[in-house]
Formats: sequence, C-alpha cells, structure tokens
Amino acid sequence: MSASHDSPSRDNGSDGMEPEVIIESNWNEIVDSFDDMNILEFLLCGIHAYGFEKPSAIQQRAVLPCIEGYDVITQAQSGTGKMATFALPIVQQIELALKAT
Repeated sequence: MSASHDSPSRDNGSDGMEPEVIIESNWNEIVDSFDDMNILEFLLCGIHAYGFEKPSAIQQRAVLPCIEGYDVITQAQSGTGKMATFALPIVQQIELALKAT
C-alpha cells in the first residue's frame, strides 16, 4: 500500500499531521475513525474526552494491526501520535479484574 498526502482519494489524518513522504506498508487497511478500530468503549470515551476526533496518519495505519496482535514497526516524525498508537493496544490488553502485576 502506498499513500501520499497529495493523494485526493485518501485522508491522511488530522491537519498538520499529514505524512511528508509516501507511506509503504504490507498492511492494506486504513481506518479513518477511532470508532472503527475495535477500541474498548472506556478507552474510546477517554480518547474523545481529551478532544481527539480523528486519528493521525500513523494511527490510521498502525492501531488496528497492533490491537489484532500483529508485529508492527513504524517510523514517523515527533508529535504524530506514535505513543498513542502503541499505548492504546497495550492498555486495551490489561485485564482490569486481575488484581496483580
């Protein structure tokens, strides 16, 4: 899959977070909404409560494969949402009923 921020057919994330280069991947799915990422409801509420409305380009491409358990390697500039890209799937895996580390 390749997408460019110049492509009229693909939205590449929030304003100011468009990739500056072509994004290459062997993952074909791009998810345009946090609501469509299989994120647990309580995490989704937190995302929206913090004012995040739309995933960045890196989040559109990497959150879902992380949630689904695929190995993921990403590269993106600072401030593009990489930390949340990995933190959401990690937090989602925490068993809240388990009272142990």
